[in-house]
Amino acid sequence: MLLKTQGYRRALIVSAAMLLVCTGRAAPLLAEDAGGIAQSPDYFPDQIGNEWHYRGQITEGPLQTIEHKLFSNVSSVTGTKAIKGMTVTVFHDTNPGNHGPMDSFYRRDSVGIVYYGSDPGTPFEKQLVPYQIVRFPMKVSSSFPQFNRKELEFGTDLDRDGINEKADAQGDATVLGQDSVTVPAGTFKDAVKVEARMRMQIHLSRAKRTTQGTDVMTAWFVKGVGLVKYVERQELSSLEDPGVVTDIMEELESYEIKPLKASLGRRESSTESLLADDAGDDELRQVFFASGFRSDSRESMAPKRLAAD
Repeated sequence: MLLKTQGYRRALIVSAAMLLVCTGRAAPLLAEDAGGIAQSPDYFPDQIGNEWHYRGQITEGPLQTIEHKLFSNVSSVTGTKAIKGMTVTVFHDTNPGNHGPMDSFYRRDSVGIVYYGSDPGTPFEKQLVPYQIVRFPMKVSSSFPQFNRKELEFGTDLDRDGINEKADAQGDATVLGQDSVTVPAGTFKDAVKVEARMRMQIHLSRAKRTTQGTDVMTAWFVKGVGLVKYVERQELSSLEDPGVVTDIMEELESYEIKPLKASLGRRESSTESLLADDAGDDELRQVFFASGFRSDSRESMAPKRLAAD
């Protein structure tokens, strides 16, 4: 469930973050002496039938009024479908970020993973996809821009003048390093820690000024397992009050990974790279957290995890 989830599984999705189709087994092994993470694609297993069970918690509300909720989410690889002529892998989540059921779509090849959106998705998100959420080889302390879009339709009238606002959005992702992480499913050493950030400038039509929105997600991926944990903070400034802050966390409780022979799209030619697919887009990005604001301004930005593809 990558940079997967609504807003990078799911990207970062992040989530996320997140997932896909293609040359996983054929991807070249990476040398660790150059700061590279060896066998980077193995951190994102995408075999049909893979399943991950997560427990989560979410804290949200204006700064002075905090509400705490617990939830569960099951993510699974259900198959493939065609989007704009490309074959993508479908990840189904039952309740990512406590937002209800959702499908997320990813495509992987030898150079990384591209997020193709979700169903249901938000109008705002649809203006951003497709974008890259993971770049191979992953290298410690490396960053890359995900997107930098101007004058997008925000889909919400924040200043109540009858006109939906416009927004600029910028996203980037960084491989922070490798460390040990403990979740209900166990303790995993050498998990790859990735951070994705999205910043928004929302242009208020009535006030003729801007307000801010941010989404920061940190996710841990384990070789042969996928996404084991993510934490995310979403903030949206307000005109009259302290604004809305949402903290989300999901941790892996159990998982089932199918044999590699069931993996999706492994015969795809490496020449059909992500860069070739999006040659006109020089701002492919990664954030399982390529999170997106929901169309209702009172709801949090939905998490998108770099899914455990």
